[in-house]
Amino acid sequence: MAKLDEITRESWILSTFPEWGTWLNEEIEETKVEPGKVAMWWLGNMGLWVKTEGNANICMDLWVATGKRTGKNKLMKPKHQHQRAVGCVALQPNLRTTPCVIDPFAIKELDALMATHSHSDHIDQNVAAAVLQNCPEAKFIGPKTCTDIWRKWGVPEEKLVTVRPGDVVTVKDAKIRALESFDRTMLLTVAEDVVLKDKLLKTYNPETDSLRFYHLGSKWRRKVEHHGAKPTVDVFKDTLIV
Repeated sequence: MAKLDEITRESWILSTFPEWGTWLNEEIEETKVEPGKVAMWWLGNMGLWVKTEGNANICMDLWVATGKRTGKNKLMKPKHQHQRAVGCVALQPNLRTTPCVIDPFAIKELDALMATHSHSDHIDQNVAAAVLQNCPEAKFIGPKTCTDIWRKWGVPEEKLVTVRPGDVVTVKDAKIRALESFDRTMLLTVAEDVVLKDKLLKTYNPETDSLRFYHLGSKWRRKVEHHGAKPTVDVFKDTLIV
């Protein structure tokens, strides 16, 4: 046992985190899946591990990082999707509420790392690094926004699998079908150098789509900017129900 004057913040962190050590890593490795069944583990947040009878190991949306770490900065990150969604700049808590139950660098058997979308609590740089270093056969599977990020981080092209709704990817005895899903804040998630209004105006179809931009403030009724197929509804003047 170390003496008190030998204990540092760094030694405490290394000896304590992740909180579950390699307990869950070992359980997953040792589990033998019965024929006709699958085994699943929740990894905290949206993280999920699936193991099949054919020993296909698939990990999805594993996040081992943290949310906000200090309240000293009272403002959200500039152009954060939550800031864009609600129009405020005050700091939202966004704290990690579940322990880190798996050690990403102790993962040795993984066939596919998946990410459903590109929010940072679903695609983790630490996890990507661990899988790239320790699981030479693993594929990185996700939509284009995710494979673009993995590519930028240094994942080789031959390991990337970009999927679209309806695509089917085979991993050993498992077939993974990509389905269309919806996280409305993804509509507001773009790179910091992208002006969202400009991007929307360049990509929408003015013949069939309708865009409205609401400018916040006390005189908001004068600041509704409409583009596209349908006229703006004035909730104070127009008939809403017939």
